[in-house]
Amino acid sequence: MLPVVLILKHLPLELNPTLYVSLFCFIILIFFVLIKLQRTSGNEPNLPPSPPKLPFIGNLHQFGSLPHRSLTALSHKYGPLMFLRLGQTPTLVVSSAHLAREIAKFHDVVFSDRPQSAAAKILFYGGTDVGFLPYGEEWRLKKKICVHEFLTPKKVQSFQYIREEEVADLVNKIRKACADHQHDDRLSVNMSEMIIATSHKIVSRCLLGQNFETADGKSRFEDLARKVMTHITTFSFGNFFPSLGWMDVVTGLIPKVNATFREVDAFLDDVLAQHKAAKRNEDDDHNSEKKDFVDHLHELQQHDLLGSELTQSDHKAMLIDLFLGGSDTTTAALEWAFTELMRNPRVMKKAQEEVRRVVGNKSKVEENDMKQMKYLDCVAKETLRLHPSFALSVPRETTSGVTLGGYYIPPKTTVFVNLWGIQRDPEFWERPEEFMPERFENSQYEFKGQDFEFAPFGIGRRGCPGASFGIASLEYVLANLLCWFDWKLPESGKSAQDVDMSETFMLTVVKKLPIYVQPKPYLIAS
Repeated sequence: MLPVVLILKHLPLELNPTLYVSLFCFIILIFFVLIKLQRTSGNEPNLPPSPPKLPFIGNLHQFGSLPHRSLTALSHKYGPLMFLRLGQTPTLVVSSAHLAREIAKFHDVVFSDRPQSAAAKILFYGGTDVGFLPYGEEWRLKKKICVHEFLTPKKVQSFQYIREEEVADLVNKIRKACADHQHDDRLSVNMSEMIIATSHKIVSRCLLGQNFETADGKSRFEDLARKVMTHITTFSFGNFFPSLGWMDVVTGLIPKVNATFREVDAFLDDVLAQHKAAKRNEDDDHNSEKKDFVDHLHELQQHDLLGSELTQSDHKAMLIDLFLGGSDTTTAALEWAFTELMRNPRVMKKAQEEVRRVVGNKSKVEENDMKQMKYLDCVAKETLRLHPSFALSVPRETTSGVTLGGYYIPPKTTVFVNLWGIQRDPEFWERPEEFMPERFENSQYEFKGQDFEFAPFGIGRRGCPGASFGIASLEYVLANLLCWFDWKLPESGKSAQDVDMSETFMLTVVKKLPIYVQPKPYLIAS
Protein backbone atom coordinates (compact mmCIF):
# COMPACT_ATOMS: atom_id res chain seq x y z
CA MET A 1 0.00 0.00 0.00
CA LEU A 2 2.93 2.38 0.49
CA PRO A 3 3.34 3.06 -3.25
CA VAL A 4 -0.35 3.94 -3.54
CA VAL A 5 -0.10 6.37 -0.64
CA LEU A 6 3.00 8.00 -2.15
CA ILE A 7 1.12 8.60 -5.38
CA LEU A 8 -2.15 9.78 -3.86
CA LYS A 9 -0.43 12.36 -1.67
CA HIS A 10 0.58 14.27 -4.82
CA LEU A 11 -3.04 14.69 -5.94
CA PRO A 12 -4.76 18.05 -5.36
CA LEU A 13 -7.03 18.14 -2.32
CA GLU A 14 -9.91 19.69 -4.24
CA LEU A 15 -10.55 16.54 -6.32
CA ASN A 16 -14.02 15.03 -6.02
CA PRO A 17 -14.07 12.09 -3.49
CA THR A 18 -15.67 9.82 -6.09
CA LEU A 19 -12.77 10.51 -8.44
CA TYR A 20 -10.34 9.67 -5.62
CA VAL A 21 -12.00 6.27 -5.19
CA SER A 22 -11.86 5.60 -8.92
CA LEU A 23 -8.21 6.60 -9.10
CA PHE A 24 -7.41 4.48 -6.08
CA CYS A 25 -8.96 1.38 -7.65
CA PHE A 26 -7.24 2.02 -10.98
CA ILE A 27 -3.85 2.50 -9.34
CA ILE A 28 -4.32 -0.71 -7.33
CA LEU A 29 -4.91 -2.52 -10.62
CA ILE A 30 -1.81 -0.98 -12.21
CA PHE A 31 0.12 -1.79 -9.03
CA PHE A 32 -0.52 -5.54 -9.29
CA VAL A 33 0.08 -5.60 -13.05
CA LEU A 34 3.48 -3.98 -12.58
CA ILE A 35 4.40 -6.38 -9.76
CA LYS A 36 3.74 -9.24 -12.18
CA LEU A 37 5.82 -7.54 -14.88
CA GLN A 38 8.68 -7.01 -12.42
CA ARG A 39 8.69 -10.67 -11.49
CA THR A 40 8.95 -11.75 -15.12
CA SER A 41 11.69 -9.23 -15.98
CA GLY A 42 15.19 -8.71 -14.68
CA ASN A 43 17.09 -10.84 -17.16
CA GLU A 44 19.63 -8.12 -17.97
CA PRO A 45 23.19 -9.46 -17.59
CA ASN A 46 25.53 -8.28 -14.87
CA LEU A 47 23.88 -5.00 -13.86
CA PRO A 48 25.61 -2.79 -11.27
CA PRO A 49 24.73 -3.26 -7.60
CA SER A 50 21.33 -1.99 -6.53
CA PRO A 51 19.72 -1.22 -3.16
CA PRO A 52 16.64 -3.32 -2.36
CA LYS A 53 13.56 -2.20 -4.32
CA LEU A 54 9.93 -1.87 -3.35
CA PRO A 55 7.17 -3.13 -5.67
CA PHE A 56 5.92 -0.59 -8.17
CA ILE A 57 8.03 2.40 -7.02
CA GLY A 58 11.37 0.56 -7.08
CA ASN A 59 14.00 2.79 -5.43
CA LEU A 60 12.02 6.00 -5.77
CA HIS A 61 11.54 6.27 -2.01
CA GLN A 62 15.35 6.32 -1.59
CA PHE A 63 15.86 9.25 -3.99
CA GLY A 64 14.92 11.72 -1.26
CA SER A 65 14.27 15.46 -1.29
CA LEU A 66 18.04 16.06 -1.39
CA PRO A 67 19.06 13.31 -3.84
CA HIS A 68 22.73 14.37 -4.03
CA ARG A 69 23.01 13.54 -0.33
CA SER A 70 20.85 10.41 -0.28
CA LEU A 71 22.56 8.96 -3.36
CA THR A 72 26.00 9.70 -1.91
CA ALA A 73 25.03 7.84 1.27
CA LEU A 74 23.76 4.89 -0.79
CA SER A 75 26.96 4.83 -2.85
CA HIS A 76 29.00 4.43 0.34
CA LYS A 77 27.07 1.20 0.95
CA TYR A 78 26.49 -0.18 -2.55
CA GLY A 79 29.43 1.22 -4.49
CA PRO A 80 30.25 4.09 -6.87
CA LEU A 81 28.13 2.58 -9.65
CA MET A 82 24.52 1.90 -8.69
CA PHE A 83 21.59 0.73 -10.79
CA LEU A 84 18.23 1.96 -9.54
CA ARG A 85 14.64 1.63 -10.64
CA LEU A 86 12.96 5.00 -10.14
CA GLY A 87 9.43 3.83 -10.76
CA GLN A 88 9.58 2.31 -14.23
CA THR A 89 12.72 4.22 -15.18
CA PRO A 90 16.08 2.37 -15.18
CA THR A 91 18.63 4.73 -13.64
CA LEU A 92 22.39 4.68 -13.20
CA VAL A 93 24.16 6.75 -10.54
CA VAL A 94 27.88 7.41 -11.02
CA SER A 95 29.71 8.57 -7.87
CA SER A 96 33.36 8.05 -8.81
CA ALA A 97 35.86 10.30 -10.58
CA HIS A 98 37.43 7.19 -12.15
CA LEU A 99 34.11 6.12 -13.69
CA ALA A 100 33.32 9.68 -14.78
CA ARG A 101 36.67 9.70 -16.58
CA GLU A 102 35.82 6.36 -18.24
CA ILE A 103 32.52 7.79 -19.49
CA ALA A 104 34.09 10.98 -20.88
CA LYS A 105 37.14 9.33 -22.43
CA PHE A 106 35.64 6.17 -23.91
CA HIS A 107 31.82 6.32 -23.97
CA ASP A 108 30.91 10.00 -24.19
CA VAL A 109 28.68 9.65 -27.26
CA VAL A 110 26.76 6.73 -25.75
CA PHE A 111 26.10 8.80 -22.62
CA SER A 112 25.23 12.03 -24.46
CA ASP A 113 21.50 11.71 -24.99
CA ARG A 114 18.83 13.31 -22.80
CA PRO A 115 15.72 11.72 -21.27
CA GLN A 116 12.63 13.66 -22.31
CA SER A 117 10.21 14.98 -19.70
CA ALA A 118 6.72 16.29 -20.34
CA ALA A 119 7.45 19.66 -18.71
CA ALA A 120 10.67 20.18 -20.70
CA LYS A 121 8.95 19.31 -23.97
CA ILE A 122 6.30 21.95 -23.34
CA LEU A 123 8.51 24.69 -21.88
CA PHE A 124 11.41 24.29 -24.32
CA TYR A 125 9.41 24.17 -27.52
CA GLY A 126 9.34 20.41 -27.91
CA GLY A 127 12.69 19.96 -26.16
CA THR A 128 14.52 21.75 -28.98
CA ASP A 129 16.87 23.69 -26.70
CA VAL A 130 20.53 22.82 -26.20
CA GLY A 131 19.93 21.46 -22.71
CA PHE A 132 17.25 18.87 -23.55
CA LEU A 133 17.74 18.29 -27.26
CA PRO A 134 18.79 14.71 -28.13
CA TYR A 135 22.39 14.34 -29.22
CA GLY A 136 22.95 14.85 -32.94
CA GLU A 137 23.58 17.40 -35.70
CA GLU A 138 20.86 19.82 -34.58
CA TRP A 139 22.22 19.81 -31.03
CA ARG A 140 25.77 20.44 -32.26
CA LEU A 141 24.62 23.40 -34.39
CA LYS A 142 22.68 25.04 -31.57
CA LYS A 143 25.43 24.49 -29.03
CA LYS A 144 27.92 26.04 -31.47
CA ILE A 145 25.70 29.11 -31.84
CA CYS A 146 25.31 29.53 -28.07
CA VAL A 147 29.02 29.14 -27.42
CA HIS A 148 30.32 31.28 -30.30
CA GLU A 149 27.79 34.09 -29.87
CA PHE A 150 27.61 34.22 -26.08
CA LEU A 151 30.14 32.13 -24.17
CA THR A 152 33.58 32.53 -25.76
CA PRO A 153 36.19 34.40 -23.67
CA LYS A 154 35.98 37.33 -26.08
CA LYS A 155 32.18 37.53 -25.75
CA VAL A 156 32.35 37.20 -21.97
CA GLN A 157 34.88 40.03 -21.86
CA SER A 158 32.64 42.20 -24.07
CA PHE A 159 29.93 42.04 -21.39
CA GLN A 160 32.21 43.50 -18.71
CA TYR A 161 30.56 46.92 -18.94
CA ILE A 162 27.24 45.28 -17.98
CA ARG A 163 28.79 43.54 -14.99
CA GLU A 164 30.38 46.82 -13.89
CA GLU A 165 27.14 48.80 -14.17
CA GLU A 166 24.95 46.25 -12.40
CA VAL A 167 27.48 45.59 -9.63
CA ALA A 168 27.92 49.36 -9.13
CA ASP A 169 24.16 49.56 -8.71
CA LEU A 170 24.30 46.75 -6.12
CA VAL A 171 27.09 48.51 -4.20
CA ASN A 172 25.15 51.80 -4.24
CA LYS A 173 22.02 50.10 -2.88
CA ILE A 174 23.98 48.61 0.00
CA ARG A 175 25.63 51.96 0.71
CA LYS A 176 22.23 53.66 0.73
CA ALA A 177 20.89 51.08 3.18
CA CYS A 178 23.86 51.80 5.42
CA ALA A 179 23.33 55.57 5.16
CA ASP A 180 19.62 55.25 5.93
CA HIS A 181 20.43 53.24 9.09
CA GLN A 182 23.74 54.79 10.12
CA HIS A 183 22.53 55.21 13.72
CA ASP A 184 20.65 51.93 13.82
CA ASP A 185 22.55 48.82 14.93
CA ARG A 186 19.63 46.69 13.79
CA LEU A 187 20.37 47.11 10.08
CA SER A 188 19.91 43.76 8.35
CA VAL A 189 20.33 43.32 4.60
CA ASN A 190 18.91 40.35 2.71
CA MET A 191 22.00 39.55 0.66
CA SER A 192 20.39 36.56 -1.02
CA GLU A 193 17.71 38.79 -2.52
CA MET A 194 20.25 41.36 -3.71
CA ILE A 195 22.58 38.74 -5.19
CA ILE A 196 19.73 37.03 -7.05
CA ALA A 197 18.49 40.33 -8.50
CA THR A 198 21.97 41.39 -9.64
CA SER A 199 22.74 38.04 -11.25
CA HIS A 200 19.47 37.99 -13.17
CA LYS A 201 19.95 41.58 -14.34
CA ILE A 202 23.41 40.81 -15.70
CA VAL A 203 22.20 37.78 -17.64
CA SER A 204 19.05 39.53 -18.87
CA ARG A 205 21.03 42.46 -20.29
CA CYS A 206 23.64 40.21 -21.90
CA LEU A 207 20.94 38.10 -23.55
CA LEU A 208 18.09 40.51 -24.18
CA GLY A 209 19.65 43.96 -23.98
CA GLN A 210 17.63 45.18 -21.01
CA ASN A 211 16.24 44.11 -17.63
CA PHE A 212 12.50 44.20 -18.39
CA GLU A 213 11.78 45.29 -14.82
CA THR A 214 8.26 45.26 -13.40
CA ALA A 215 6.78 48.09 -11.35
CA ASP A 216 8.29 46.67 -8.13
CA GLY A 217 11.79 46.61 -9.65
CA LYS A 218 11.96 42.86 -10.24
CA SER A 219 12.90 41.28 -13.53
CA ARG A 220 9.92 39.97 -15.45
CA PHE A 221 12.09 37.29 -17.02
CA GLU A 222 13.36 36.30 -13.55
CA ASP A 223 9.82 35.58 -12.39
CA LEU A 224 9.06 33.52 -15.48
CA ALA A 225 12.38 31.65 -15.24
CA ARG A 226 11.60 30.73 -11.63
CA LYS A 227 8.29 29.24 -12.72
CA VAL A 228 10.04 27.26 -15.46
CA MET A 229 12.60 25.89 -13.00
CA THR A 230 9.87 24.94 -10.54
CA HIS A 231 7.92 23.01 -13.17
CA ILE A 232 10.99 21.16 -14.42
CA THR A 233 11.81 19.90 -10.93
CA THR A 234 8.25 19.19 -9.75
CA PHE A 235 7.38 15.51 -9.29
CA SER A 236 5.93 14.16 -12.52
CA PHE A 237 4.26 10.77 -12.86
CA GLY A 238 5.21 10.66 -16.52
CA ASN A 239 8.91 10.96 -15.70
CA PHE A 240 8.95 7.88 -13.49
CA PHE A 241 5.86 5.97 -14.61
CA PRO A 242 5.39 6.51 -18.37
CA SER A 243 2.21 4.43 -18.31
CA LEU A 244 0.76 6.89 -15.76
CA GLY A 245 1.66 10.06 -17.64
CA TRP A 246 -2.02 10.98 -17.79
CA MET A 247 -1.88 11.54 -14.02
CA ASP A 248 0.08 14.76 -14.61
CA VAL A 249 -3.06 16.16 -16.20
CA VAL A 250 -5.23 15.03 -13.28
CA THR A 251 -2.88 16.56 -10.69
CA GLY A 252 -2.87 19.86 -12.56
CA LEU A 253 0.83 19.82 -13.42
CA ILE A 254 0.40 19.88 -17.21
CA PRO A 255 -2.22 22.68 -17.17
CA LYS A 256 0.11 24.77 -14.97
CA VAL A 257 3.06 24.09 -17.27
CA ASN A 258 1.00 25.06 -20.32
CA ALA A 259 -0.06 28.31 -18.63
CA THR A 260 3.56 29.20 -17.83
CA PHE A 261 4.62 28.35 -21.38
CA ARG A 262 2.04 30.78 -22.79
CA GLU A 263 3.43 33.53 -20.53
CA VAL A 264 7.03 32.80 -21.50
CA ASP A 265 6.20 32.53 -25.19
CA ALA A 266 4.35 35.85 -25.24
CA PHE A 267 7.19 37.56 -23.38
CA LEU A 268 9.86 36.24 -25.75
CA ASP A 269 7.76 37.14 -28.80
CA ASP A 270 7.67 40.70 -27.48
CA VAL A 271 11.46 40.70 -26.90
CA LEU A 272 12.20 39.47 -30.43
CA ALA A 273 9.74 41.94 -31.96
CA GLN A 274 11.38 44.85 -30.11
CA HIS A 275 14.81 43.82 -31.40
CA LYS A 276 13.58 43.58 -34.97
CA ALA A 277 12.00 47.02 -34.74
CA ALA A 278 15.20 48.46 -33.28
CA LYS A 279 17.31 46.93 -36.06
CA ARG A 280 15.22 48.66 -38.70
CA ASN A 281 16.10 52.00 -37.14
CA GLU A 282 19.87 51.64 -36.86
CA ASP A 283 22.89 50.76 -38.98
CA ASP A 284 24.33 47.27 -38.71
CA ASP A 285 27.53 48.61 -37.17
CA HIS A 286 25.83 50.84 -34.60
CA ASN A 287 26.96 49.93 -31.07
CA SER A 288 28.45 46.72 -32.45
CA GLU A 289 30.53 46.30 -29.32
CA LYS A 290 27.38 46.30 -27.20
CA LYS A 291 25.25 43.78 -29.03
CA ASP A 292 23.33 41.23 -27.01
CA PHE A 293 22.67 37.58 -27.88
CA VAL A 294 19.39 38.32 -29.66
CA ASP A 295 21.18 40.84 -31.91
CA HIS A 296 23.70 38.17 -32.88
CA LEU A 297 20.93 35.66 -33.61
CA HIS A 298 19.24 38.14 -35.92
CA GLU A 299 22.48 38.84 -37.76
CA LEU A 300 23.21 35.15 -38.25
CA GLN A 301 19.71 34.60 -39.60
CA GLN A 302 19.72 37.73 -41.78
CA HIS A 303 23.04 36.92 -43.44
CA ASP A 304 22.33 33.19 -43.70
CA LEU A 305 25.43 32.30 -41.69
CA LEU A 306 23.93 29.29 -39.92
CA GLY A 307 23.87 26.78 -42.75
CA SER A 308 20.50 25.70 -41.40
CA GLU A 309 17.23 27.54 -41.04
CA LEU A 310 16.31 28.09 -37.40
CA THR A 311 12.79 29.07 -36.47
CA GLN A 312 11.71 31.71 -33.99
CA SER A 313 10.82 28.85 -31.63
CA ASP A 314 14.44 27.65 -31.85
CA HIS A 315 15.62 31.13 -30.88
CA LYS A 316 13.25 31.27 -27.92
CA ALA A 317 14.26 27.81 -26.69
CA MET A 318 17.94 28.85 -26.70
CA LEU A 319 17.13 32.08 -24.85
CA ILE A 320 15.38 30.21 -22.02
CA ASP A 321 18.27 27.75 -21.89
CA LEU A 322 20.92 30.44 -21.58
CA PHE A 323 18.96 32.47 -19.06
CA LEU A 324 18.45 29.50 -16.74
CA GLY A 325 22.01 28.25 -17.21
CA GLY A 326 23.58 31.68 -16.82
CA SER A 327 21.57 33.06 -13.92
CA ASP A 328 20.63 30.16 -11.64
CA THR A 329 24.10 28.62 -11.51
CA THR A 330 25.77 31.98 -10.88
CA THR A 331 23.19 32.98 -8.28
CA ALA A 332 23.58 29.72 -6.38
CA ALA A 333 27.39 29.96 -6.46
CA LEU A 334 27.33 33.59 -5.26
CA GLU A 335 25.00 32.79 -2.38
CA TRP A 336 27.09 29.83 -1.25
CA ALA A 337 30.37 31.73 -1.65
CA PHE A 338 29.16 34.67 0.42
CA THR A 339 27.68 32.33 3.03
CA GLU A 340 30.90 30.32 3.31
CA LEU A 341 32.87 33.56 3.75
CA MET A 342 30.53 34.62 6.55
CA ARG A 343 31.04 31.22 8.21
CA ASN A 344 34.81 31.43 7.85
CA PRO A 345 36.07 34.84 9.09
CA ARG A 346 39.72 33.84 8.53
CA VAL A 347 39.05 33.22 4.83
CA MET A 348 36.96 36.41 4.60
CA LYS A 349 39.83 38.47 6.08
CA LYS A 350 42.45 36.92 3.79
CA ALA A 351 40.30 37.46 0.68
CA GLN A 352 39.48 41.05 1.67
CA GLU A 353 43.14 41.88 2.22
CA GLU A 354 44.03 40.59 -1.24
CA VAL A 355 41.19 42.44 -2.98
CA ARG A 356 41.90 45.74 -1.21
CA ARG A 357 45.62 45.45 -1.86
CA VAL A 358 45.06 44.91 -5.59
CA VAL A 359 42.43 47.67 -5.94
CA GLY A 360 44.49 50.12 -3.88
CA ASN A 361 43.22 53.70 -3.99
CA LYS A 362 41.14 53.28 -7.14
CA SER A 363 37.46 54.16 -7.01
CA LYS A 364 36.34 50.94 -8.72
CA VAL A 365 37.38 47.35 -9.19
CA GLU A 366 38.74 47.09 -12.72
CA GLU A 367 38.69 44.08 -15.02
CA ASN A 368 42.50 43.80 -15.03
CA ASP A 369 42.46 43.67 -11.23
CA MET A 370 40.67 40.33 -11.33
CA LYS A 371 43.68 38.55 -12.87
CA GLN A 372 45.76 39.42 -9.81
CA MET A 373 43.27 38.09 -7.26
CA LYS A 374 44.64 34.54 -7.00
CA TYR A 375 43.18 33.79 -3.58
CA LEU A 376 39.73 34.99 -4.66
CA ASP A 377 39.98 32.49 -7.53
CA CYS A 378 40.69 29.80 -4.93
CA VAL A 379 37.60 30.91 -2.98
CA ALA A 380 35.50 30.51 -6.13
CA LYS A 381 36.92 27.04 -6.81
CA GLU A 382 36.43 25.85 -3.24
CA THR A 383 32.86 27.15 -3.30
CA LEU A 384 32.11 25.18 -6.45
CA ARG A 385 33.83 22.10 -5.07
CA LEU A 386 31.54 22.04 -2.04
CA HIS A 387 28.52 23.45 -3.88
CA PRO A 388 28.81 22.48 -7.57
CA SER A 389 26.51 24.26 -10.02
CA PHE A 390 24.78 20.96 -10.67
CA ALA A 391 25.06 18.66 -7.65
CA LEU A 392 23.73 15.90 -9.86
CA SER A 393 24.57 16.43 -13.50
CA VAL A 394 21.57 17.20 -15.68
CA PRO A 395 20.35 13.65 -16.43
CA ARG A 396 21.71 11.89 -19.48
CA GLU A 397 20.39 8.83 -21.28
CA THR A 398 22.30 6.00 -22.89
CA THR A 399 21.77 5.56 -26.62
CA SER A 400 22.77 1.88 -26.59
CA GLY A 401 23.96 -0.84 -24.28
CA VAL A 402 27.48 -0.30 -22.95
CA THR A 403 29.92 -1.82 -20.47
CA LEU A 404 31.08 0.54 -17.72
CA GLY A 405 33.28 -0.44 -14.80
CA GLY A 406 32.81 -4.09 -15.73
CA TYR A 407 29.00 -3.86 -15.60
CA TYR A 408 26.40 -3.83 -18.36
CA ILE A 409 24.36 -0.64 -18.71
CA PRO A 410 21.19 -1.11 -20.80
CA PRO A 411 20.08 1.35 -23.52
CA LYS A 412 17.60 4.09 -22.55
CA THR A 413 19.01 4.21 -19.02
CA THR A 414 18.81 7.59 -17.26
CA VAL A 415 22.26 8.54 -15.92
CA PHE A 416 23.15 10.88 -13.05
CA VAL A 417 26.78 11.79 -12.38
CA ASN A 418 26.90 12.69 -8.68
CA LEU A 419 29.29 15.64 -8.86
CA TRP A 420 28.51 16.63 -5.28
CA GLY A 421 29.61 13.22 -4.00
CA ILE A 422 32.66 13.04 -6.26
CA GLN A 423 33.94 16.45 -5.16
CA ARG A 424 33.74 15.41 -1.51
CA ASP A 425 35.47 12.08 -2.04
CA PRO A 426 38.20 11.63 0.64
CA GLU A 427 40.26 9.67 -1.90
CA PHE A 428 41.06 12.99 -3.59
CA TRP A 429 40.33 15.66 -0.98
CA GLU A 430 41.84 16.12 2.46
CA ARG A 431 39.16 17.07 5.03
CA PRO A 432 36.63 17.17 2.19
CA GLU A 433 33.77 18.67 4.20
CA GLU A 434 35.75 21.76 5.21
CA PHE A 435 35.87 25.07 3.33
CA MET A 436 39.61 25.43 2.61
CA PRO A 437 40.43 27.61 -0.43
CA GLU A 438 44.15 27.08 0.25
CA ARG A 439 43.85 23.57 -1.21
CA PHE A 440 43.74 25.20 -4.66
CA GLU A 441 46.73 27.54 -4.19
CA ASN A 442 49.30 25.14 -5.66
CA SER A 443 46.99 23.00 -7.77
CA GLN A 444 46.35 22.87 -11.50
CA TYR A 445 42.59 22.39 -11.21
CA GLU A 446 40.55 24.40 -13.71
CA PHE A 447 36.85 24.67 -14.56
CA LYS A 448 37.16 22.88 -17.92
CA GLY A 449 35.81 19.49 -16.82
CA GLN A 450 39.09 17.67 -17.55
CA ASP A 451 39.88 17.07 -13.87
CA PHE A 452 37.19 14.56 -13.06
CA GLU A 453 37.51 14.86 -9.29
CA PHE A 454 36.78 18.59 -9.78
CA ALA A 455 34.18 19.17 -12.50
CA PRO A 456 31.52 21.56 -11.11
CA PHE A 457 30.19 22.32 -14.60
CA GLY A 458 29.92 18.68 -15.63
CA ILE A 459 31.91 16.40 -17.90
CA GLY A 460 32.14 15.58 -21.59
CA ARG A 461 30.27 17.16 -24.46
CA ARG A 462 27.11 17.48 -22.36
CA GLY A 463 28.88 19.51 -19.69
CA CYS A 464 27.84 23.13 -19.19
CA PRO A 465 29.80 25.36 -21.62
CA GLY A 466 29.15 28.53 -19.62
CA ALA A 467 31.91 28.23 -17.01
CA SER A 468 33.78 31.38 -18.12
CA PHE A 469 30.58 33.46 -18.11
CA GLY A 470 29.56 32.28 -14.64
CA ILE A 471 33.02 32.63 -13.08
CA ALA A 472 33.44 36.17 -14.45
CA SER A 473 30.24 37.28 -12.72
CA LEU A 474 30.91 35.30 -9.55
CA GLU A 475 34.38 36.70 -8.96
CA TYR A 476 33.57 40.29 -9.96
CA VAL A 477 30.57 40.50 -7.62
CA LEU A 478 32.54 38.94 -4.77
CA ALA A 479 35.49 41.28 -5.31
CA ASN A 480 33.25 44.32 -4.98
CA LEU A 481 31.42 43.05 -1.90
CA LEU A 482 34.74 42.31 -0.21
CA CYS A 483 36.38 45.55 -1.29
CA TRP A 484 33.77 48.11 -0.32
CA PHE A 485 32.23 46.65 2.84
CA ASP A 486 33.03 44.89 6.09
CA TRP A 487 30.45 42.30 7.10
CA LYS A 488 29.03 40.79 10.25
CA LEU A 489 25.99 38.76 11.27
CA PRO A 490 23.04 40.82 12.52
CA GLU A 491 22.16 38.55 15.45
CA SER A 492 24.13 39.36 18.58
CA GLY A 493 25.67 36.32 20.23
CA LYS A 494 25.38 34.22 17.07
CA SER A 495 28.61 32.58 15.98
CA ALA A 496 29.74 32.25 12.38
CA GLN A 497 29.19 28.50 12.44
CA ASP A 498 25.51 29.06 13.30
CA VAL A 499 24.80 30.38 9.78
CA ASP A 500 22.05 28.27 8.27
CA MET A 501 23.29 25.95 5.49
CA SER A 502 20.09 24.05 4.71
CA GLU A 503 19.47 23.30 1.03
CA THR A 504 16.72 23.04 -1.54
CA PHE A 505 17.29 20.79 -4.53
CA MET A 506 16.31 22.03 -7.96
CA LEU A 507 18.47 21.64 -11.06
CA THR A 508 20.91 23.56 -8.92
CA VAL A 509 21.16 23.22 -5.14
CA VAL A 510 20.23 26.55 -3.59
CA LYS A 511 20.12 27.89 -0.05
CA LYS A 512 16.80 27.13 1.56
CA LEU A 513 16.81 30.31 3.66
CA PRO A 514 18.25 33.72 2.70
CA ILE A 515 21.30 35.07 4.46
CA TYR A 516 20.94 38.37 6.34
CA VAL A 517 24.02 40.45 7.18
CA GLN A 518 25.10 43.84 8.50
CA PRO A 519 27.33 45.75 6.06
CA LYS A 520 29.65 48.57 7.06
CA PRO A 521 31.16 50.75 4.30
CA TYR A 522 34.94 50.46 4.04
CA LEU A 523 36.74 53.75 3.66
CA ILE A 524 39.91 53.75 1.58
CA ALA A 525 42.71 55.59 3.29
CA SER A 526 43.82 58.56 1.19
